[in-house]
This record gives sequence, C-alpha cells and structure tokens, in this order.
Amino acid sequence: MLRRLYDWTMGLAAHRHARPALFGVSFIESSVFPIPPDVLMIPMVLADRAKAWVIALVATLGSVLGALLGYWIGAALMDTVGQWVLTAYGKETAYDQLAARFTQYGGWAVLFAALTPFPFKVITIFSGAVGLPLPAFLLTSILGRAGRFFIVAGLLWRFGPPIRTFIEERLGLVFTIFMACLLGGFIALRYL
Repeated sequence: MLRRLYDWTMGLAAHRHARPALFGVSFIESSVFPIPPDVLMIPMVLADRAKAWVIALVATLGSVLGALLGYWIGAALMDTVGQWVLTAYGKETAYDQLAARFTQYGGWAVLFAALTPFPFKVITIFSGAVGLPLPAFLLTSILGRAGRFFIVAGLLWRFGPPIRTFIEERLGLVFTIFMACLLGGFIALRYL
C-alpha cells in the first residue's frame, strides 16, 4: 500500500495541477499522510527550476496550514483520531514520556521535526495534545518547514538533477545532524 501511495504521489508531479496537488500533499502530510511532500516537490523543481522558490512556498504554506490541523487533532481529538495516527506511526506508547519532555522543549521538538525526516504529523498532534502555545508552534513550524523546503528547492535549483540522489538518500541525515549540533550547542551554553 505504501508503494502505491508513493507511485501515486510521484505521478502527480507531472500533472498540470501539480502545484495544488503539492499544496494538498503538504497539508495532509503534516497531520496524517505518510508520504513526505519532497517526493512530489523534487520532480516538480527539476522539471522547472525557475519556479523552485514558488514550489517551495506552496509546500511550506500547505505544510504549515496542515500542521494547524494536526495541532487541532491533538487538542480536540487526541483520544480518537490522534491516538490512531500515533499508533500508525508506532508512537502510541511514547505519549507520556514525550508529553513530559514536550512541556520543556516543545518549540525545539517542532523545529526538529519540521526540518528532519521525523514524522512531522506526530509532533503537530503532540503539540496540540500537550497545549504547546500556538504562537510558538506556528513560529517554529514556519521556520522549520520553510527551512526544509527552501533548502531542498535551493539545492535543486543550483545543482539540478545530480543533487536529487543526495537529497533523496542523505538530506534527512544532514538535517538531523545539524539539529543535533544546534540543540547540543544550546544545551552546552545552558550548562557550561
């Protein structure tokens, strides 16, 4: 089933309604959909590199608005829809542990998930469930998602098809290492 969703998403990239489709995929990926918008965004940028920034903006807007849906699911529907999504991503047993940490590091968790391959929808739902302040949630969602999509678009715009393999295979790791270093730096400053 996941392979069919992936193939369907890739097929949307060549469609004349690719931008609205990217907005839609970005929107639902932030709350329930398992396929990241990068799968659609990468071929779209490669097909028309001059529109890389517009494509990144569409993905960012869709993703941030979808993050608000995820936040609402966590705030209003945690016992039903929220629990189902967390179970689907294998995070149902981690709720209590993550909720305790979220109180202290919620904004950083949102930023980390927005930039990395970690399922963003899990963090959007957790944010609503634990009552992360909406302004902090929105700010970190915008910064993280814009950072992710504009970096991918910028790399594709600059380097074209040769960078595609790097992005698809290693960019998540690079973002994860970057965020670990950033968070480690803040922790070191606080305790040293």
